[in-house]
Amino acid sequence: MATTEKKQYTGDLRLRQPEKNVIRPFVKWAGGKKQLLPEIHKRYPKELGKNINKYAEPFVGGGAVLFDVLSNFELDEIYINDINKELIDTYTTIRDNSEDLIDTLLELEQKYLPLEKKAREELYYEKRERYNKIKSIRTPNKVELSSLFIFLNRICFNGLHRVNSKGEFNVPHGTYKNPRICDTDNIKNISSSLKNVEIACGDYRKSSSFIDENTFVYFDPPYRPINQTSYFTAYSENQFNDDEQKTLADYVKTIADVGAKTMVSNSDPKNYSDDDFFDVIYSGFIIERVSASRFINSDIKKRGKINELLIRSYEI
Repeated sequence: MATTEKKQYTGDLRLRQPEKNVIRPFVKWAGGKKQLLPEIHKRYPKELGKNINKYAEPFVGGGAVLFDVLSNFELDEIYINDINKELIDTYTTIRDNSEDLIDTLLELEQKYLPLEKKAREELYYEKRERYNKIKSIRTPNKVELSSLFIFLNRICFNGLHRVNSKGEFNVPHGTYKNPRICDTDNIKNISSSLKNVEIACGDYRKSSSFIDENTFVYFDPPYRPINQTSYFTAYSENQFNDDEQKTLADYVKTIADVGAKTMVSNSDPKNYSDDDFFDVIYSGFIIERVSASRFINSDIKKRGKINELLIRSYEI
């Protein structure tokens, strides 16, 4: 690796202005629900935190809705799951080993931030190669793996998490001037909030043993593409096609029949056509179209307001 003279970088990164009682996603996530959260929040079941004392999120992703629920409701039991093993390992590391994770992230931040552009790129690709190597190990060092997961996410292009057919993370380096790699206060707050949360990795249907009539379940699956050029579901090497969307709808109906309150978000194919795919597979549910901003598109002219679907099994 070429060497580059470092800029002087002073100050203890642990002494940044503390942010108390703030819980927000620790990663950027394609399809994250931060900007749609007000619409989701006002559609929570009115019994949440009362008769509904359990919460499940089988596609947790970046966790915007999870952290909103944790911040606003006292619940007895919470269950989260995702098929992305490295993401789930990072949730577990934050919950169980936050101090070591913070130490490692601070080292990466202190090493990366003073560098010039070329040296930053070299360090990024070096760490990306290391990440892809250790993620294939049966028992990797989870603190190292999780720190690299966050490091790469915070500085990669558009904060994407994309893998190829071999499961290798392949997003190029981004161009952020001063990215925040270690958000110490947020990680500590998340760690405290996750202490009694059950964290699982695998198929969303594993949640069935947790869910009952006292559970609110939010599903945020990989979105169905709204046109042929927008197919971005590569959070893992597995794709989520129309057959899987139908299987998910059947599962949502099954747990709704048990008495669970269910909400599903997805893209609205009617943005560009008369496609009634979701209206058909979620027949009998309450389907609302809400306005959302779309940022992930290679064509800037196609970014902007579109509708997304919020599908509920209950009245509010």
